Amino acid sequence: MRLVIGYLDFDRLYLLNLFHAFFIIRAKSNLQFRRLYSHPIDKSTGLRCDQTIALTGIHSAEYYPEQLRRVRFFDKDTDKNLIFLSNNFILPAYAIAQLYKCRWQIELFFKWIKQHLRIKSFYGTSENAVKTQVWIAISIYVLVAIIKKRLNLDMSLYTFLQILSVTEFEKVSIYQLLTEFDYTTQEDLYSKQLKLFEL
Repeated sequence: MRLVIGYLDFDRLYLLNLFHAFFIIRAKSNLQFRRLYSHPIDKSTGLRCDQTIALTGIHSAEYYPEQLRRVRFFDKDTDKNLIFLSNNFILPAYAIAQLYKCRWQIELFFKWIKQHLRIKSFYGTSENAVKTQVWIAISIYVLVAIIKKRLNLDMSLYTFLQILSVTEFEKVSIYQLLTEFDYTTQEDLYSKQLKLFEL
């Protein structure tokens, strides 16, 4: 059985259930259901209820005719009551809540990628191509963060990346690009490089 965490589409969720994939989704506040059974819980973990339910809405009951699991959890970090629906009756209720929390961390990670890595389009769309491009972007971001820390720069990483993007073909030291320090010396001005044409 594989895990799918998605949106509230009971027709699609029932199809996943038929393919023996289990899902965890957030329940809507206006969900119509009938409680069939309440399972014991440990309230010290943040759990508020663990129920077996049947959907009673006109369309939802038709699209998902089997029983569902309803888990209500109080998240201390966000001070919110969260209600989850799942077709998994084997895992402990607390594990259902934690799996959804892990899914949220993945969503935050992709939000961070969109905001910081500036991947506007992919050169290849195969799984390997996308993974390679994301890893390259992350590697560049980490290298820039290391340089910023070693040079004790006050500018943001975004500004640093902007400077690098407009000066990528210039033969100037990174330190000189990012500071006002001038590396030009007399030796640089009058180098012993031979000239091909004398003017």
